[in-house]
Amino acid sequence: MALRMDKPWQPLDADTVAKLPGQLGIYQIADASGQVLYIGYAGGRSLFGLRGKLRDEVKQRRQGATQFRVEVNMQYLTRHVELLMVHRADHGALPRDNEVEGTPRLGRLSVA
Repeated sequence: MALRMDKPWQPLDADTVAKLPGQLGIYQIADASGQVLYIGYAGGRSLFGLRGKLRDEVKQRRQGATQFRVEVNMQYLTRHVELLMVHRADHGALPRDNEVEGTPRLGRLSVA
C-alpha cells in the first residue's frame, strides 16, 4: 500500500455515494482542483460505513467540496492518523476542515 492515498477522485453526489460499500475505511474530501479539505474515517460505530459517512458529507456539503475518494481499510484509525501526518508533512498543515475539528496528537513523519 502506498503511503499517500492514490485512489481516483469521484464526484461528491448522492448517486455516486449510493454505490459505495457499507465497509469500514477512510476518505478524503476535496475541491475541484484536488486540494484536500478533509480526511475522515468510517469506523465501527459508523452507520452504513463509508456509504453512510459520505451520505452525511453530501448533506453537509463542506464549502468548496466537489469530490471524494475512499479506501476500504480495517485499520481505519491508524490509516487516518497516517494520512493526516502525510498531509501535514507535504503541506505544512492539516487539511482546512481537520484543523477546525481538532485531531488526535500526531507524530512527525518524514516523507520522501
